[in-house]
Amino acid sequence: MPDGLDAMVPAGGVASDCNAVGGASAGGGSSALPVGDDRAACVVTGARDEAVPPRCEAVIDATPSRTVTVGGWRGDAAFAGYDTVVEEVPVALEFNGISHAVMLATPADLEDFALGFALTEGIVRDATEVRDIEVEPRCEGIAVKLDIASERFAGLKERRRSMTGRTGCGLCGTESLAHAVRSLPAVASRAVTSRAAIASALNTLPARQPLQRATGGAHAAAWCDTDGRVLLVREDVGRHNALDKLAGALARGGFDADAGFALVTSRASVEMVQKAQALGIGILVAVSAPTALAIDIATRAGICLAGFARGRNLNLYSGAARIRA
Repeated sequence: MPDGLDAMVPAGGVASDCNAVGGASAGGGSSALPVGDDRAACVVTGARDEAVPPRCEAVIDATPSRTVTVGGWRGDAAFAGYDTVVEEVPVALEFNGISHAVMLATPADLEDFALGFALTEGIVRDATEVRDIEVEPRCEGIAVKLDIASERFAGLKERRRSMTGRTGCGLCGTESLAHAVRSLPAVASRAVTSRAAIASALNTLPARQPLQRATGGAHAAAWCDTDGRVLLVREDVGRHNALDKLAGALARGGFDADAGFALVTSRASVEMVQKAQALGIGILVAVSAPTALAIDIATRAGICLAGFARGRNLNLYSGAARIRA
């Protein structure tokens, strides 16, 4: 059993301080993460009782949502019925046979997720350095096995760190302060867009979020052209994961960073900005707030960072010249 998934067994383990906090939603799931609030858990880590072997009756079901029974009240009226909830499962990312990270993620578009993670974390420089990706459901979770170029794997071993999941904790497992904020070159993108284009994308995006509509608990990351057409969307319970999935999908199809902007249905933390920077994206639009460090990094990288994007309203925190009135 790979080290990463084995560490997920909670018996005797210690929960991280980023445990899932569900919020009530008016539509979709009855207990779900509201858009713009990403508080899903880091993975459970720690020792487990080796004397009690894990029971495995079947491999995990790799579907993005499931139906559960639910009861409660609407006003003063009690009800009982069914609800659709988003899935999050342990996903181990293995590079050349070595487990590097275990994330909690929604089991959809996992090949995109793995490729995007490898790119935005700087494990590989471009998609051609990933020779093969295999998704393998297991009893404890899902392993995504990547075969990467030998020189990239040698570099990974040099800086290998024991990371735990990042659906809620963007830097869980980072072993030193130097790794917390990576040094990346400024983006070369010349992308420029407009308030009208962003408003158009925001208006279109909900129709491209089937998992969010069904559950009320999924974030989305979208690639939009500079006229505001939504070209590609990926969803996940974790905002970082959604952006990694988008990154992988863009890398597979080939994309021009000058030709559009990224739109995320969450806050913009520093990791989100760094992922955009790693991809060379010049405009990142978030529906919620940025962090101070995210603004600092975006400014240094030459990225236009917009927050609180709602209709034609938005706040510009850096790179304002990229957005036409």
